[in-house]
Amino acid sequence: MVAGACTSTLERPPAAAEAATYPAASWQAIPASSLSDACQRDLDAARDYLHTLDSTALMAVQDGRVLFSYGPVQTVSIVFSARKSVLSMMYGKYVANGTIDLDRSLADLGVDDIGGLLPVERQARVRDLLSARSGVYHSAANGGDDASAAPARGSQKPGSYFLYNNWDFNTAGTVFEQLTGRSIYRSFADDLATPLALEDFDLARHKRSGNARLSQHLAYPFFLSTRDMARLGYLMLKEGNWRGQQLIPADWVRQMTQQRTPSTDMHPPHTARRGFGYGYLWWLLEEPPDSPLSGAYMAWGVHGQYILVIPKRQMVVAHKREVPVAGNWNVSRVAPKDFLRVVRMIADAPCR
Repeated sequence: MVAGACTSTLERPPAAAEAATYPAASWQAIPASSLSDACQRDLDAARDYLHTLDSTALMAVQDGRVLFSYGPVQTVSIVFSARKSVLSMMYGKYVANGTIDLDRSLADLGVDDIGGLLPVERQARVRDLLSARSGVYHSAANGGDDASAAPARGSQKPGSYFLYNNWDFNTAGTVFEQLTGRSIYRSFADDLATPLALEDFDLARHKRSGNARLSQHLAYPFFLSTRDMARLGYLMLKEGNWRGQQLIPADWVRQMTQQRTPSTDMHPPHTARRGFGYGYLWWLLEEPPDSPLSGAYMAWGVHGQYILVIPKRQMVVAHKREVPVAGNWNVSRVAPKDFLRVVRMIADAPCR
């Protein structure tokens, strides 16, 4: 309950069939009796592999029902940088109705920061913030990015250079609130959490945070359960449509997941070596055409927070590595390569 509050458009199915492709108040599982022995065997192997990782929970949804579940999927914890993909989803309807113009510059919007931005930095557009190409290397209110490898301030023309930089992402949150006149969290509750019937979202738990002495543009942490992360991913898979209601314009889903930066054009080198492209706040898998993960994209937060959308399999995989909000964050991680290994085991299982 809410407290406090692919690249082509598919032909719409009849209403009865459509209803069957969406979860009810709670996710429904595919009956184990309907799965082949070969499918069960491969899923068991995936479960065995998960036991070797520090995963808290994983849920794989196919065609609107749970194919595979591991751990306490109801556990709520911080999703770290997966928050950025959630914000991108929220931008959609406001871009479509003209409230947000992606080509407005920081200067147009009167956006500044502590100590002032340089004239060239103020030329950055909203779309540059969403694609991590602003060229603004002012200190961010929180760490966990590649700012330590940033070029000198003023050295990169906005839109020309990719750097995974929390200043961009946090300022995108400020711009959202400024232009819509709504808080990020209230908008999320009204525009997404309520219509999606998220089971575990608590509006009262959420507030922007960070070091306001470094930047006036604070982070916007989200606290979500694995099963609610899966609903967000499933909304993306359904091109923004939920039971006939277009919560996110389908064209915006395509824009979010269109490659803006290939991995070969990323900085610094360790980010390029990950082998993921980037759209508007979503990571894009770079896979060969015959891979089941070709065309897949994901929200990704440190330590092992993932929402992976796999259009070729009509599948969403949500994964959580729980980390305490307060205390030592120096905990073991579930790296992308390990997460994707278990995903491939599930996606390749002969379960359809």
